[in-house]
Amino acid sequence: MVNSEIILKYGCNPHQKPARIYTEQKALPIKILNGTPGYINFMDAFNSWQLVKELKQATGLPAAASFKHVSPAGAAVGVPLTEVLKKSYFVGDIELSPVAAAYARARGADRMSSYGDWAAISDTVDVPTALILSKSVSDGIIAPGYTDEALEILMKKKKGKYCIIEMDCNYEPEAVEKREIYGITFEQKRNDLIIKDEMLENIITSNKELPDNARRDLLIAMITLKYTQSNSVCFALDGQVIGVGAGQQSRIHCTRLAASKADIWYLRQHPAVLQLPFKAKVSVPERDNVIDQYLRDDITPNEMKGWTNVLETIPERLTAEAKAAWLSNLSGVSLGSDAFFPFRDNVDRAAQSGVKYIVQAGGSIRDDAVIEACNEYNMVMALSGVRLFHH
Repeated sequence: MVNSEIILKYGCNPHQKPARIYTEQKALPIKILNGTPGYINFMDAFNSWQLVKELKQATGLPAAASFKHVSPAGAAVGVPLTEVLKKSYFVGDIELSPVAAAYARARGADRMSSYGDWAAISDTVDVPTALILSKSVSDGIIAPGYTDEALEILMKKKKGKYCIIEMDCNYEPEAVEKREIYGITFEQKRNDLIIKDEMLENIITSNKELPDNARRDLLIAMITLKYTQSNSVCFALDGQVIGVGAGQQSRIHCTRLAASKADIWYLRQHPAVLQLPFKAKVSVPERDNVIDQYLRDDITPNEMKGWTNVLETIPERLTAEAKAAWLSNLSGVSLGSDAFFPFRDNVDRAAQSGVKYIVQAGGSIRDDAVIEACNEYNMVMALSGVRLFHH
């Protein structure tokens, strides 16, 4: 039976009924293997699938994304993890495959935002990937396939209600897409722009040394931005996103948000964090929550009282000086922006979080000032000439 329509419980909110997804083609390119995905689930699923499919095409590596509310909290390719990252991501007890490494990295980019995520995997989901998801709070997953053992593990999540979607890898949408706002139909050519290495060739800074790993990370940042609600800025390092600033009206606020997330990502690897004395059987989400509070500068004594339920002892806090000393080691970070930088303040803030390589569209009346700022920090900046707004 051809399935061209799925009736949904409701739309974005419970009062938005009726709701459905459908296609005017012969059939939807998906199979629901488990659960009952909702309206927002499907929005996350189809956006995240495009992201990981393009990451795989661009790098040749398995790719994964962790989506929340139609923007990626993290995205990555299957680069092996260091022992420190394994501990920081709570996957030290799992023998990681390249696919599992990609998802561990994607979820590890912003662990607080990934709580209750939608996962997307470019390749067949295997047991190690399913094991990571089994101890994570996640709403669902989309992938081209699942091993029998992985599917068995995932179908036990959420009391058997975990949403599992199988995607047809060969599906290609129509060239023109439509959407409706307030009863008015909008139509445009689908954003089928292919992000490729040639977009990094126009290097306009004095420093023109762009190593292969930075090229890869800049491509990861650009592809991630293509599916991030604008305005957006993305920080990437070692094959993964480490901070996304999404949906901000001001470019500098995007950069500040992405940089602060990158700082937290790196601070989570501080020895004091890795050695926090968690009690036995404390869940991974509870650990993530306490770590996030531990790294805050403004936490109150009342908020810290809850730590006694999860920690054996209350540790000494990291001082501002200790944090700054640790963050001074963060380097070699790549940054992508979905449009031009209007002022040099974006470069100044990026430099504080270890950014060395930048790709942005260019075209600002203050391009010269931005280039000058990059030269002061000995950064490498390429102008792609491509805007990546996504709404």
